[in-house]
Amino acid sequence: MARLATRLTERLGIAHPILSAPMALAGGGALAAAVTRAGGLGLIGGGYGDAGWIEQQFTAAGNTQVGCGFITWSMARKPELLTQALSHKPAALMLSFGDPRPFADEIAAAGVPLICQCQSLAHVRQALEAGATIVVAQGSEAGGHGASRATLPFVPEAADLIARESPDTLLVAAGGIADGRGLAAALMLGADGVLAGTRFWASREAMVHERHHAAAVAATGDQTVRSSLPDIARQLDWPKPFDIRVSDNAFIANWTGRDTELKDAIAVEGSAYREAFMAGDPDKAAVIFGEAAGLISDIPSAGEIVERMVAEAAALLGGAGRFVV
Repeated sequence: MARLATRLTERLGIAHPILSAPMALAGGGALAAAVTRAGGLGLIGGGYGDAGWIEQQFTAAGNTQVGCGFITWSMARKPELLTQALSHKPAALMLSFGDPRPFADEIAAAGVPLICQCQSLAHVRQALEAGATIVVAQGSEAGGHGASRATLPFVPEAADLIARESPDTLLVAAGGIADGRGLAAALMLGADGVLAGTRFWASREAMVHERHHAAAVAATGDQTVRSSLPDIARQLDWPKPFDIRVSDNAFIANWTGRDTELKDAIAVEGSAYREAFMAGDPDKAAVIFGEAAGLISDIPSAGEIVERMVAEAAALLGGAGRFVV
């Protein structure tokens, strides 16, 4: 199998420049370990801070080296979760959606590389101040939470900023990357690797209901939308400017433009939403995938996903000279 050597593979000691996103509830220890065994680095999703769940997922990863990621603003309410994760000596610790600086010293003291996911240049500068080893430039095409920048212009702009201000810091691209074309493009944009969410969400090891997987396979990239409605239904007080990309389904259609009504009816609607999600109902609760769903036609193993991405990217990069006259 081909290998793509970058600063990311060298720094993390991995074979391929591919990270799996630490997706809340979906990105457990089995998925993270499978990505690592395939030559990338898998990250457990710390989510909204369930200590017992985090412990279970590190156990599920076994002796395989994996990382962990947190929703920063939520973890800040239970900072002991960071200490808990660091006690497992993760390969990396990722912080997203909040100021990483208050937690940077503890991560550095543990000798663990800090990954900061960023959605704007201001976030990138914040990550550099925190001493991040790796900056993830996340475009709005991504599934789950994010902001407004698009991957294609954001990644090279972040690359230029990092080259000027902190050239040893690594850059990883995220948002809409699901195959070797996206990986090759990210490297050409100046990234050292990629972080993929939706593609690994649509894998056999992901903790995702089969009906949600079926909805993603059937969807095109047109059939997603950014919204705050799922967070209202789940009573999650997400700070601005973040909202969530999900499937454009019946739940979204029913409540679009009716945020206040949903809040007023939350005693009933919140319970109904939770029941629908647990049942895997693809219409009555959000199915959390990004625009990359339009590039997904099957639910393979995570290892196969890594192999496909690397082989396709290597072939594309190897043949790129044909465009030069």
